[in-house]
Amino acid sequence: MTGLRWGILATGGIAHMFTRDLCTAGLDVAAVGSRSLDSARAFADTFDIARVHGSYQELVDDPEVDIIYVASPHGLHAEHTRQVLEAGKHALVEKSFTLDAAQAADLRELAASRGVFLMEAMWTRYLPHMIRIRELVSSGAIGEIRAVWADHTQALSTDPAHRLNAPELGGGALLDLGVYPVSFIWDILGEPTSISAVGRLQEVGTDTEVATVMTHASGAVSTTLSSSRGAGSNTAVILGSRGRIEIDPVWYTATSFRVVATDGTVVEDYRTPVEGRGMQYEALAAERYIAEGRLDSELEPIDETVAIMGTLDEIRRQIGVHFPGTDA
Repeated sequence: MTGLRWGILATGGIAHMFTRDLCTAGLDVAAVGSRSLDSARAFADTFDIARVHGSYQELVDDPEVDIIYVASPHGLHAEHTRQVLEAGKHALVEKSFTLDAAQAADLRELAASRGVFLMEAMWTRYLPHMIRIRELVSSGAIGEIRAVWADHTQALSTDPAHRLNAPELGGGALLDLGVYPVSFIWDILGEPTSISAVGRLQEVGTDTEVATVMTHASGAVSTTLSSSRGAGSNTAVILGSRGRIEIDPVWYTATSFRVVATDGTVVEDYRTPVEGRGMQYEALAAERYIAEGRLDSELEPIDETVAIMGTLDEIRRQIGVHFPGTDA
């Protein structure tokens, strides 16, 4: 099947950004669902969407929808993605994928049992500059990878009622922001062989700053930093024995990078214009996989998504963050 009909579950800011990029790419946004019919109608009016639903269940039951983008807060992803999968629909799920690895594994098994496609919407992995970076790393252009570091820091809401600060909603800098650099480290170096994490918690028990140091099977080391209380440079570096890749701000969005030799010579200056924010690339990849009869992503297989959630579980364990109602 090609030309999938997309449904949008939830109508928050990330749903607006994603849908705008779908429209830019000419993909078929067929329906939207929200807990509020008024919110769904307003969203539909913005993007000229024909089918409007005042509940998530109505959306997942819509026979004119093939694949659903789950854009609700990540504390609700397990519940909402289960609805999608049980309805026999393909799912692209915003990150963080779930609250913990147990929830992620449960969804993986459900998708397999229903024979539907399931993928985390880690859009960074599908951006053109990341595709080129993987080519350079795998070709040995910068030699043996010795270290990788990346940060994701923003000055976000301090309102105690905001979902970012609510333990019951999976609040904290790690799952909102830190998931990006942790996933990036996995992408370049693979699974960590050791994890050491420190964090700063606020009174309600959610993290505002988290730093990690990890080792990997190759011997390489990595570091990450996430913060919801201050906006930093948001850059990333891959350090090799024969050079380095410096990714410009904001490294996890469509951006530029340089390959720099050990003597300081710029070997490659990568700059490619991207229309919109670039979230269409993950959607195009999902459509391609499904058209090929595949139920998994080659850039981030569902097994890796589950394992990354396990890494985040261990980081939270070390810094003392626990979400009510979860195993971790």
